[in-house]
Amino acid sequence: MPNFIQLKPQQQKRQRKFVVLLLSILICTLVMGKALAQSLEPSRISTIDPIGKSHQLGKELYLENCAGCHVALPPEVMPTETWRQLLLDPQHYGRQLQLPVGPPRILIWSYLRDFSRPHTKEEEIPYRLPQSRYFKALHPRVKLPRPTSVGTCLTCHPSADQYNFRQLAPEWQDSP
Repeated sequence: MPNFIQLKPQQQKRQRKFVVLLLSILICTLVMGKALAQSLEPSRISTIDPIGKSHQLGKELYLENCAGCHVALPPEVMPTETWRQLLLDPQHYGRQLQLPVGPPRILIWSYLRDFSRPHTKEEEIPYRLPQSRYFKALHPRVKLPRPTSVGTCLTCHPSADQYNFRQLAPEWQDSP
């Protein structure tokens, strides 16, 4: 029979403290991981990137203010500078708009800023969708009709009017 090493009471106490510390770290890690996963939980309606709870209201205000007149575009398809200009210019593609002010505008800007893409100083700021290099990168094989409108999105994304750009028309579903 093997001889078991007998620990002194002081060593047993340290060993228990060590085990309790390890268990505490494990529990804290699991709790923090669950909290992080919940904060990154995607919204009910998919765009390209998951939307955390901190941006939900900004997204809802964006949709409320933009999707009433046309298909609301995901922020990912235009650079941040384009969105900034759109939020500051009441002359919106030839139409006079009542822009949101105060906290709603800040929440919309936060959502658009955090989910759009950077703009390089060398490139011209695209004001139309086909001019955006991000839109082009997301649609490498798509031949766009001329003139292109935001409604054109519905041709390939039949649920775009519901802010769902993941669902594709049947002819694009099996494309690599």
